[in-house]
Amino acid sequence: MAEGEEDMPRDAKIVKSLLKSMGVEDYEPRVVHQFLELWYRYVVDVLTDAQVYSEHANKTAIDCDDVKLAIQSKVNFSFSQPPPREVLLELARNRNKIPLPKSIAGPGIPLPPEQDTLISPNYQLAIPKKRTAQAIEETEEDEESADPNQSQEQKTDPPQLTPQRVSFPLTKRPK
Repeated sequence: MAEGEEDMPRDAKIVKSLLKSMGVEDYEPRVVHQFLELWYRYVVDVLTDAQVYSEHANKTAIDCDDVKLAIQSKVNFSFSQPPPREVLLELARNRNKIPLPKSIAGPGIPLPPEQDTLISPNYQLAIPKKRTAQAIEETEEDEESADPNQSQEQKTDPPQLTPQRVSFPLTKRPK
């Protein structure tokens, strides 16, 4: 045995021999500890499930069938089989029936059509709408007739502007 293997636990020796049998010669020492942790966790999970199955069958002890059932349920839960080749071929045929969209060849990076992009305008500008001169004069006349004692300073207020919302698409700049 190599140096330091005499005081190594039996399980760690087994992990090292498994690594060696698979052709792994160079690894960090913590790899053995990680495999041991995985191994212990898996065994505890399987035995816990086997105990549940044994209790469900009103047995006093866990037997081989309970352990086999627990392992099979772990395998079914942890690993899934890929679909059969025929199913995949049929899916590929159906998908490939749909032609790809036409590419727009031009300078730079090809982009999808504008209706499929996320850069369409999504904003609005609040542009004040100017009132006509006639409407301003009518409002001033109404204010004068309502209160003749109003000071001149208040009469010269700027006309009220009502905001108008406008949205527009961006235009492409000529190059």
